[in-house]
Amino acid sequence: MMANGQKDLVLEELENGVMRLILNDEKRRNALSENMLDALHEKIMDSAENPKIRVVVISAKGPVFCAGHDLKEITQARDYKDDGIIYFQNLFDKCSEVMKGIVTNPKPVIAEVNGIATAAGCQLVASCDLAIASDASKFATPGVNIGLFCSTPMVALSRNVSNKHAMEMLLTGDMVDSKRAEQIGLINFSCAEKVLSDEVNALAKKIASKSSLTLSVGKRAFYQQSEMTLGEAYAYTAKIMVDNMLKKDAKEGISAFLTKRKPQWQDK
Repeated sequence: MMANGQKDLVLEELENGVMRLILNDEKRRNALSENMLDALHEKIMDSAENPKIRVVVISAKGPVFCAGHDLKEITQARDYKDDGIIYFQNLFDKCSEVMKGIVTNPKPVIAEVNGIATAAGCQLVASCDLAIASDASKFATPGVNIGLFCSTPMVALSRNVSNKHAMEMLLTGDMVDSKRAEQIGLINFSCAEKVLSDEVNALAKKIASKSSLTLSVGKRAFYQQSEMTLGEAYAYTAKIMVDNMLKKDAKEGISAFLTKRKPQWQDK
């Protein structure tokens, strides 16, 4: 519990270098309220700076992973003198900072989805580096159904799936099941609900066993080069590889491979 008696909206569990962040507002379908966004942003930023954390997993309590923005909060803001303009701008800016914080976090971030992820909830899944879902999970960008196009979720969605698949989800607002989500590249794979956490933990453990420095270098380079032309990308990544080659962990990793032993990472 928080000091003021309110429930922690995002719970933390750290084990063997894997930080699990758990959305904990089941009653409100883990909606991205202002308070939820603030709590999630703080946890994500903290994980980026904590050397004990090597991988981040985002999961949720209840049958809904995340229902997107809190429509009740949004509706209340319409009563403000400016019709909610300043509130809406701040809200969407705040949400964008959370999503960008995931992408720019030097630690790999995995979404563990067990339930429904809609609108900004789907955006949250798409913003993560990896995503694993239970067979029962469903995804949607249904804003078009209520007259509010999912423009900010579109940013993350369109960077994960093809244009045609993204537009199909955005224009119809239809739910996509986990198998279809896997086919179009929104998630890595789906599995039975009873083994979901085991699958995610195994994946997180495998990634956490790598050099944290190398993971950070690779993640940053991946997203940077994707925004460049082919020539720019090769020039940029060639320099990254030279810099990476000079790090202690690269020297140790190559030596360990050649001498057939387990590397001892220093994250340097």
